[in-house]
Amino acid sequence: MNAAVFFILFLVLLAIGTPMSFTFCGLALLPNLLNSNFQFDANSVLSATVGGLNSFILLGIPLFMLAGVLMAKGGISEKLFGFFAYFIGNKTAGFPATVIITCLFFGAISGSSAASVAAVGAMTIPFLVKLGYDKVFSTAVVTVAGGLGVIIPPSISYIIFSSVSNTSPASLFIAGILPGCLIAAGLICYAYYYCKRKGEDKQTIQMYYQEIRQKGLWKLFRESFFALLTPVIILGSIYGGIASPTEAAAISVIYAFAVSLFAYKSIRFQDIPALFVEGSKSFINLFFILGAATAFTRVVTLSGYATEISNFILSSYTGKVGILLLLNLIMLIFGAVMDNIPNIMLLTPVLLPVATGIGMDPIHFGIIMTANLAIGMVTPPVGVNLYVGSGMSNIPILKLAKATIPFLLTFVISLLAITFIPGISLWLVG
Repeated sequence: MNAAVFFILFLVLLAIGTPMSFTFCGLALLPNLLNSNFQFDANSVLSATVGGLNSFILLGIPLFMLAGVLMAKGGISEKLFGFFAYFIGNKTAGFPATVIITCLFFGAISGSSAASVAAVGAMTIPFLVKLGYDKVFSTAVVTVAGGLGVIIPPSISYIIFSSVSNTSPASLFIAGILPGCLIAAGLICYAYYYCKRKGEDKQTIQMYYQEIRQKGLWKLFRESFFALLTPVIILGSIYGGIASPTEAAAISVIYAFAVSLFAYKSIRFQDIPALFVEGSKSFINLFFILGAATAFTRVVTLSGYATEISNFILSSYTGKVGILLLLNLIMLIFGAVMDNIPNIMLLTPVLLPVATGIGMDPIHFGIIMTANLAIGMVTPPVGVNLYVGSGMSNIPILKLAKATIPFLLTFVISLLAITFIPGISLWLVG
């Protein structure tokens, strides 16, 4: 089967709403059904699907998800927001900027984009509206800033990419720090421009800011201490060589339980079974997709489709700049129509050979891919962040999507800088 026909069929199945796991499995079976000489039959598909989940690296995914659920239930975002607002709440766009910084920091706890939008937005959207900010703008801030959850480490997307590309998840975690901060800075710049142009209710803002200041820095620090310490423990254990990313995920769950049960007392022992169920719901469907996608990527490799596409792109575009722009365009398009995890499983074996063919470091490519797919989380028709933000604020999807466009433009500018300046991603990796 021709590679073009194969991927057109994939897009057709996607367009008619076929579940991702069925799409991946069905297409993995197709070459053998059409040609019995193709050595990847139904037994091979089943073996690859099950074997794809037999990975120590992937074990970190449900653990990080569970830790994120525990931290979200623990009211961590509210404590982080109050602490950061103490320093910049009285500045122009101070509170919107605080929301962005809180999303950045919460992403280092949950590793999930949608979780960041839900946990931070539930508290900050009503608060920003109370301060006089437009509700659509307030929701757009959280919706886009939530995308930092997959870029700032520890990111579930990095774990998936590392399993497909055989790269180090720890290196990806390190590489994601500066790009995440750069994107956050870009979002803050637009928030400042918006507030400067539209104006703010300074009197109301100052009143609420004084309430935060009256608590005192020491009290705010004590309240947020365990939340602030979370990414230090998770990332510090990895970078210090104490634990692998998977082991750090287990540490994060234990820490989240201890903080939520004993320090903040935000959950009770009788709540634990329900939290486990909630965490399971988050990753069980994902694991079906991961297993099926493993079989799919094997077929893409064995059939030579990845090599065929790579050779076509490299022969058609001679300039490195043109190839990099094309890769970004492909990832942006796929990110808009499909969730980031299936995208990573689909695009990595196809596009990574192109990237390495022009001399790009696989770690650098992983950061670029993750940033592209983070943008996809805020773009219709699939953008999961849009649905979370719309659900919390009752703002129509398209109206919210329109409000996110200026933020996404700053996101794209940061993406281009990350693409063409490898040092942003690789400097800390060494």
